[in-house]
Amino acid sequence: MTDAPTPLTTAPVAFGTPATPRISVRGVASMEVAPESVGIRVTVRARGGDRDAVLADLTRRNAAALELVRSYGDEARASSGELRVTPELSSRGRGERVRAYVGEVSLTVELFVPSVLGELVSGLAELELTDLGGPWWRLRPDSPVHAEVRRRAVREAVGRAREYAEALGSRLVALVELSDVPDDDMMPRPRGAGGRFLAEAEAVLDLEPEPQWVSAVVTAHFTATPPDLTRPEH
Repeated sequence: MTDAPTPLTTAPVAFGTPATPRISVRGVASMEVAPESVGIRVTVRARGGDRDAVLADLTRRNAAALELVRSYGDEARASSGELRVTPELSSRGRGERVRAYVGEVSLTVELFVPSVLGELVSGLAELELTDLGGPWWRLRPDSPVHAEVRRRAVREAVGRAREYAEALGSRLVALVELSDVPDDDMMPRPRGAGGRFLAEAEAVLDLEPEPQWVSAVVTAHFTATPPDLTRPEH
């Protein structure tokens, strides 16, 4: 009785062999595109000697800001942030004597039509004791731009590997591995420093959307036919 033959298995090609050389390349692609949304920070404030009155003023001013943002319908979205009411102590006399109450509430506003930002900012700047910060330009997380730049990186990797193979007198046979390269310097990043608006005039601010830079990097490994190293150019 003889043992059954051991089935043959093909080990993965880690570094290539003379019979099955391996070509490894990187594919890099980048795009500069217009932003798809823009964020700003809205902070309303109130100050007074009566805590309940300060809260009432904050409520009224916050409602006015929300009403203005909501008037843009689906073009804008607001989310409430931190609410603070802090007693302001007197520096004179003994004990803890409250001189006034200072309150503020913040909103984060995202506009999905960046072209209306100047109009919205000008309207918000006319509200009482309202502080504005931003803008922060960005792309949506599900933007098709991200997929397109990744496709370009893959195509660039395939084209580069094919050029190397042709230079050696060989041709690509199969893809062994394709991996995304996590590189903070190459990932999409917002451009434009956020800051404080100085928007107290009644005129509509002309705020030019700042282009966004999107990049992708991949590493690809291919097997190829043996090169023809007898050619004169080699």
